[in-house]
Amino acid sequence: MNKTVLMVDDEERMRLLIEAYLKREGLKVLLAENGEEALRKFKENHVDLVVLDIMMPLMDGWTVCRELRKISNVPIIMLTARGEDEDQLLGFQLGTDSYVTKPVSPKILVAKIKALLRRTYYDEINQVKDNTYDGLFINEEGHEVKIDGENIYLSPKEFEFLCYLIKNKDIVLSREKILDAIWGIDYYGDLRTVDTHVKRLREKLGVKSYLITTVRGVGYKFEVKKE
Repeated sequence: MNKTVLMVDDEERMRLLIEAYLKREGLKVLLAENGEEALRKFKENHVDLVVLDIMMPLMDGWTVCRELRKISNVPIIMLTARGEDEDQLLGFQLGTDSYVTKPVSPKILVAKIKALLRRTYYDEINQVKDNTYDGLFINEEGHEVKIDGENIYLSPKEFEFLCYLIKNKDIVLSREKILDAIWGIDYYGDLRTVDTHVKRLREKLGVKSYLITTVRGVGYKFEVKKE
């Protein structure tokens, strides 16, 4: 996963610890100890995700988040020692994507970072572009799906789900793997969520519903029998 994470925290030990874990996962890391340095490094470098502490000198995390949202939709994980609901609500209103309360296990934080990167960027190399599968046409960049030339509407989550299945064509995906890839580590629902979305997808695919195959006791796969 060739992505760059900007880690912003005024505590040096925390910065270096998370940096070590992220590098172990093959991620590039930029470090900043305050909000002003964070904005400068963000503007000077390509950044794919920001981990942002709230309580910092010179410029707090809320202000940094507001400034980032003026210029970018980059995924942001807020990191704070406070866990009040009001803080979390404010963070989401400002456009953060996840909220983590300290102290947090480095392994858990890295897992959240990887899950958010995966959900946000998919795999650009394998991005679905203008492909047709037995009459099912899909274009990921254009968010377009057609069946035998007729447009069908999918919700953002249904579209994301279908793209994920197609990218893993002919591979059996467990419900657990699908849940983690599409809904992420922060999701607290059960495996029936996957079954429900498969049912909805099949209903919307209509005559092409057979493209999503059930593998009893395991999960689902996207399978084209006539190519």
